[in-house]
Amino acid sequence: MAVTLTDVSLEALTRLVNGWGTLPRQEDGRGEAPHLPVADITARLDLPARVSAALTPTALACAADRLHAVFSAPDSEACAHELTRLLSDSGVRPVMASGTAGTLRAAWNVDDADQALVAAAAITLRKYLVERGFARIGICTGGHCADVYIDQSPGGRRRFCSVACQNRTRVAAFRSRRAAADD
Repeated sequence: MAVTLTDVSLEALTRLVNGWGTLPRQEDGRGEAPHLPVADITARLDLPARVSAALTPTALACAADRLHAVFSAPDSEACAHELTRLLSDSGVRPVMASGTAGTLRAAWNVDDADQALVAAAAITLRKYLVERGFARIGICTGGHCADVYIDQSPGGRRRFCSVACQNRTRVAAFRSRRAAADD
C-alpha cells in the first residue's frame, strides 16, 4: 500500500543525519552507536504513523548515511546527482491530496514504506536546494567534525554545524596565532 508523504522539517533532517549518521559520530569521537532515542527522532520527522513505528536504529543509520552524501557532495553537480539518485531509488512520485475545506495540496507517494524516510528527506532537500541553492548546505568546517548544516541565515555564510564548533575553531585559531607570535 502506498505511503503519502510531505516535507520533513529542516531541523529534524539535520538532527537525523548528525545524530544517526555513521561518519559524523566517528569523526568527532561519539562512538559507533547513537545515543538518541528512536522515538525522539521519529516524532520530530512527523512521518506517517506506520512508517515511524517501523523505523529501527539500523534503518535510521542507513538513511542518515545515504543523506550525508548529499551534504558532502563536492559541487552542485554531484549534489544534484546524489539527490536525484535518492529520489529515484526511493520510488517517490508526486500526487495531489485533499486538504481541509475542499482544498488540494501537493504530496508525494512511495510504494515501499521502508523508503519513506529517505524519500521525505530527499523531497525536503530538493525543495530547499531549488529555492536556496547548493551553497546553503554542507559539512561543518570545524576540525574533527563531519556534522551537516542547512544554512537558513539571511547572509548565507554559515560554515559550522553549531555555535560550539564555531567557537572551538575560533579559540584554536586564536591560540595558534598567539603561539606563533610568542615564538
